[in-house]
Amino acid sequence: MTTLPKAVAAAFANPFRERMWINGTPRDASNGAVIEREYPAGKGVISIAPAATAEDAQEAIAAAETRFAIGDWADLYGGEKAKVLSAVAACIRRDAEELATLETLETGKPIASSRAEVEGSADLWDYAAGLARTLHGDSYANLGPDMLGMILRQPIGVVGIVTPWNFPLLIASERIPFALAAGCSVVVKPSEFTSGTTLRLGQYLKESGLPDGACNIVSGTGTEVGQILLDHPAVRMVSFTGSTRVGEIVMRSAAATKKKLSLELGGKSPSVVFADCDIEAAVDGVLKGSNFNAGQCCIAGSRLIVEDSIAEDFLARLAVRAKAVRAGCPFDPATTIGAIVNEAQFDQIDHFVTSAKASGAAALIGGQGSKAEGMFYEPTIIEGAPMDSPLAQQEVFGPVLSVFRFQTADEAIALANGTEFGLAAYIWTNDLRVAMKCARKIEAGRSWVNAAIAGLPELPLGGFRQSGVGRETGRFGVDEYCEMKSLHLFHGEQKERWVSGG
Repeated sequence: MTTLPKAVAAAFANPFRERMWINGTPRDASNGAVIEREYPAGKGVISIAPAATAEDAQEAIAAAETRFAIGDWADLYGGEKAKVLSAVAACIRRDAEELATLETLETGKPIASSRAEVEGSADLWDYAAGLARTLHGDSYANLGPDMLGMILRQPIGVVGIVTPWNFPLLIASERIPFALAAGCSVVVKPSEFTSGTTLRLGQYLKESGLPDGACNIVSGTGTEVGQILLDHPAVRMVSFTGSTRVGEIVMRSAAATKKKLSLELGGKSPSVVFADCDIEAAVDGVLKGSNFNAGQCCIAGSRLIVEDSIAEDFLARLAVRAKAVRAGCPFDPATTIGAIVNEAQFDQIDHFVTSAKASGAAALIGGQGSKAEGMFYEPTIIEGAPMDSPLAQQEVFGPVLSVFRFQTADEAIALANGTEFGLAAYIWTNDLRVAMKCARKIEAGRSWVNAAIAGLPELPLGGFRQSGVGRETGRFGVDEYCEMKSLHLFHGEQKERWVSGG
C-alpha cells in the first residue's frame, strides 16, 4: 500500500473545515447541511464545507444590497479601497503554503502548480489595488464655451460571481478584487467541489477591514445558490466561469431580470506550429498547453495544427517528450500532472477517447486512464479524427490532444477557426509577419506567440463566439463592473428659451 503524504494523512484524520461568510460573519448552512470533498488522488474526505440553502443565498444578497445602498464602500476613496485589497494579498502570501495544500487536496493538481497559483492570486489582488487608486472618468472641454461633458464611472451594484473547480482561488482572484475596486458589493458562489480556498478569502477580507456585507461567500450547488443569483432582481450583474452549455442556461435565466453578464466559457484552443519555429520550444509548449492541470483548463491547447512538412518529426518528438510526463501523487515533486477532479470528469474524457478510436482515429500515445488509486489519465495524442468529430469540436477537459495538418498559413487559420469556440490560440513561428497575421485572423480572446499559458494581470481575458462575452482582469476588468454615465454640465447664461411667454 502506498504511503500517504503527510498533508493527505492529516486531512483524512482531520478534514479542513471552512465556513461561509455572510454579512461579515462566518456561517454554517442554515439547515446544517455540508458538502464532503473526497481527495481526487486517493480515497477519503479531505474537506468539509457548508451546503447553503436558498435562504442563505437570499440573506447574502440582502447583505450585499444593504451595504451597497449605505455607500460607504462604493463611495470610499480609492486609496482606502487599495489598502484593503493589498491587505488581502498580504494574507494570501502569509498563508500561502496552507492555501496551496488545501488547493491540491481539493483539486488533485501538483503542489508546485498550487503554489504558483496562490502567488498569482496574491498578485491579482495587488494589481486590482492599484486600479482602485487610478479609477477615473473622462471629460470633454471641446463642446463649446458653455458646456462641459463628463463621463462618470460608477459601480454597477450587487454582483454575483460564480467560479469553477479547476482554478478556484486564481479565478476568484481574477474577479472579486476587480469588482470590489469598482465599488461593487459581491456575492460569490465557488464550485461545490473545490470551495475551500475561496471561502478562506472571507476571513482575509474581514481581517483587512472590508465593510460587512461588501463581499459574501456562499458555498453550495448551482441549482440551490447559483440560480438564486440569476433570478434575484437586486443582483445587477453575474460573472460566470464554466462550460458553454451552462453558460447558455445562465444567459436565458439572466434575461428575465436584464442582468449584465460576463461569461468565460468553454474552449477548443489551437496550437498552430509552423515549420520555421524553434521545434524543441514548440514541442515543450504544445505539451504544456495540452496537459497543464491535466488538461482541465479552459484555455488548453487541445488541437495541434502542424505544418505538414515537419509533422512526422514533430509528432515523433512530441511522443517521446510526452512519455516523460508523469501523472501521479500531487505532493510528489516529480509529478507533472495530477488527478482528474472527479469520476464524472474521468468518464467524460475516456468517452471522447474511446469513441475517437472506435471511429478509426489512432492514439499515437496514451489513450487510457486508471481509477485504482485516485483518478489519473495519461497524456494522449490522437490523429485521424475528422474535423467534424466530437473530439475535434467539443471541449474534452482532459490531457487529450487531437492532431491536424496544414500546408499554408490560410489553411492553418481556417482550421484554427473551425470550431464554435474562440477562447485562446497558440502560434509557433519565427516569422513576425506570419505571427501577426495569425494573431489578427484567428478568432480568440487571447493569443500567445512562442509561449504557452503564461498569464499576467495586466492583460484582459475573455472569449469570442461561444467562448463567452465580456472581459476580466487588466484595467478592462474594472470597467466590466462599472456603469458609464454621461454628464452634460451647462455653465453659461441661458440666452434662449425653448418656449417663450406664459
